[in-house]
Amino acid sequence: MLVSLNWLQNYIDIGDITPEDLAEKITKSGIEVEGIEYVAEKSENVVVGYVKSCEQHPNADKLNLCQVDVGDETLQIICGAPNIKQGLKVAVAKPKAVLPGNFKIKKVKLRGIESNGMICSLQELGIAEKYVPKDVADGIFVFPDDVKIGVDVTPLLNLDDAILELGLTPNRADCLSMLGVVYEVGAILDRHIHLPDEAYTTGDGNTKDYISVSIEDAKLAPYYGAFVVKNITVKPSPLWMRNYLMAAGIRPINNVVDITNYVLLEYGQPLHAFDYDRLGFKEILVRQAKDNEQIVTLDDQERSLSSDHLVITNGTKPIALAGVMGGANTEVHDETKSLLVEAAYFNPISVRRTVKDTGLRSESSTRFEKGVDPNRIKRAGMRACQLLVKYADGVVLENPVEVDHLDVEEKHVTITTDEVNKRLGTNISNDEIGSILTKLRFSYKGQNGTFHVTIPTRRGDISIFEDMLEEVARIYGYDNLPFTLPTGYGQGGKLSDRQQLKRDIKGYLQAAGLMETITYSLTNNNYISTFVSPEIEEQNVIPVKLAMPMSEDHSHLRLSSVPELLQTVAYNNARNQSDIAYYELGSVFLSQESALKEQPLEQLRLAGALSGLWHEHQWQQERKPVDFYVLKGIVEGLLDFLNIPVTFKQAKLADMHPGRCAVLSIGEQVVGYLGQVHPRIEQQMDLAETYVFDINLDIVLESYEHVPAYKQQSKYPSIGRDIAFVLRDEVRAGDVKAVIESVGQPLVKNVHIFDVYTGEHLPEGEKSIAYRLLYQDDTRTLKDDEVEESFQAIIEAIKTKFNAYVRS
Repeated sequence: MLVSLNWLQNYIDIGDITPEDLAEKITKSGIEVEGIEYVAEKSENVVVGYVKSCEQHPNADKLNLCQVDVGDETLQIICGAPNIKQGLKVAVAKPKAVLPGNFKIKKVKLRGIESNGMICSLQELGIAEKYVPKDVADGIFVFPDDVKIGVDVTPLLNLDDAILELGLTPNRADCLSMLGVVYEVGAILDRHIHLPDEAYTTGDGNTKDYISVSIEDAKLAPYYGAFVVKNITVKPSPLWMRNYLMAAGIRPINNVVDITNYVLLEYGQPLHAFDYDRLGFKEILVRQAKDNEQIVTLDDQERSLSSDHLVITNGTKPIALAGVMGGANTEVHDETKSLLVEAAYFNPISVRRTVKDTGLRSESSTRFEKGVDPNRIKRAGMRACQLLVKYADGVVLENPVEVDHLDVEEKHVTITTDEVNKRLGTNISNDEIGSILTKLRFSYKGQNGTFHVTIPTRRGDISIFEDMLEEVARIYGYDNLPFTLPTGYGQGGKLSDRQQLKRDIKGYLQAAGLMETITYSLTNNNYISTFVSPEIEEQNVIPVKLAMPMSEDHSHLRLSSVPELLQTVAYNNARNQSDIAYYELGSVFLSQESALKEQPLEQLRLAGALSGLWHEHQWQQERKPVDFYVLKGIVEGLLDFLNIPVTFKQAKLADMHPGRCAVLSIGEQVVGYLGQVHPRIEQQMDLAETYVFDINLDIVLESYEHVPAYKQQSKYPSIGRDIAFVLRDEVRAGDVKAVIESVGQPLVKNVHIFDVYTGEHLPEGEKSIAYRLLYQDDTRTLKDDEVEESFQAIIEAIKTKFNAYVRS
């Protein structure tokens, strides 16, 4: 909600309070002021001028030479605006004037003719383009004839106004109107407020002779009021009204539309004006639309309706979507002479459903969705009629037609001083509470510290004691509530072992170069059964489907976070971000019930996705793309960091590359998988070569033993030996490594695979794998003979077990 302080001053005297101070007071009372904007930067020496003459520039076809009376002198000004002509009153920046943006006006010569000043458009005076009326959007602004020549334009155009942007929570729908804000500011400042007069004169004729109103379902439209206004003249609205609308972010159109918008903002009650002569019938019928019924709305879009939508009809065909937008067939135009003004209450759920289905959201629908004050509906219609009489020369017929099934009963809440003080920890007196209720304009009956409060219908958010407690607290002042420090023995909080371990895992992965992501726990039907870890598939889990999903893309609880991670990778790839390294720590949801009776089991899993280059050194022209071994190294390093032994076993999984995939096991228990995404899926999702892992973190955390350990570094030298074995293709390098470690104990401290070779000089079906062995003893220096003895024993063991030989 945008609140113009100049507009607000019409209802309450805020005195010398600066916009910043007022914003702070409003924020401290519970409604956040999200920002303060000024209509325009300060201008100097800009006045109203009268164009006495306007002739074509002798040396330019598109320029005009004007003589402009500015009160104390007549200035010769050259102007290129298409709408300039003799007899207009315009905004004139005199020589030495300063416009927004520190633009200084000087005497200049244009095509050899002197120009002393500038005739200004609203944009040049600092008003945003989107709020400038269409009739002057491409030219200079023209003042009404009754404006005095030579006066400063700043107050006339509301250029000195400040706008407060209120960030309203859904419960404070009352402040979606100027009057609601007036009540709020009046309570905060304890100032008297002035409410607008709604009285208007009527002409001859009875409204019921011109229109009848009927409603099919009173639950969807419990109130409908129809006012008929005849003999109107469509023209620009008064300058002050246009200024306030622009300050509120609404572009002025004409007096009829502007008046309905003005009352909407003033009262918070949406209205709609129909061209009465275009109705075709003397009837208004409010009903649900028929399936596939058509209407062309004011935005010139043809819309197909359903029985879920509430419409206003002329008895036969729709002329408006109730509470959302009018129809083009009854739109007010320049030749309109008679109006039907609608003031109604529409069911918020019905309006919200129409908005959701049509995508039409407006100032009107926003207020109906949140709820309007039932006691302000007819008054808003009366206020509009009053303004139409005054500014559109209208004649309002007597006795507006109403269908009224609306509940306007006020709620009652009882509060006591003792309970208020008990809840707030305060010592507020009975008189102070009575004063707060008076400031809020709540009527009450109080005796011996008990207050029976009558809640006005404008405050639909108040119904129970706690609501009133909040009102007392915020007007009393949150800053005035007492505070105490805890007493007695206390212990500072800390992370649990599990929380700390999860944080350490995140720290390791981030140090390794991965970035954390958080994706939806919901996925769609196409992805629910993909990338599911083998140990989960063995449990015969059944995907959990939501009864009322937000959308088809979020209809199931996920069994794996990998599909959502891959969608994130694809999204970034499509935006030229090709080097990706993501991880996510989150839950999957397991159930074995087709008809869910219990909550699904949540299992904590760690997943990751890598694609593109792992590292690049441009100067050295070194590029390392992500591959299986980069991924395996990250996972292996994480489990080494946690001191949890893990084994990797080659596997074939449905959604993974058949030759680049492995499962992870802790002991005999499978805990996840890693590898390359299947090329078919990469093509479907428009992915480059992408590698993923998925690990059951619950088991990893259970396997972790937090036993502090220290290993002293040996002061004796180590000895390294390299050897390459020629093995059959089916022999696994890890199996050979395990034999080397077993036979080489206790002298072999580390075995590292550093090369794999196939091809020339090797028989078909064989490969060469090179190992680096590190010998060391913590108590003495090893001798060459014992190292050689151990080395030969290893060679013999490998030859015997794997039918291998040493590559020369």
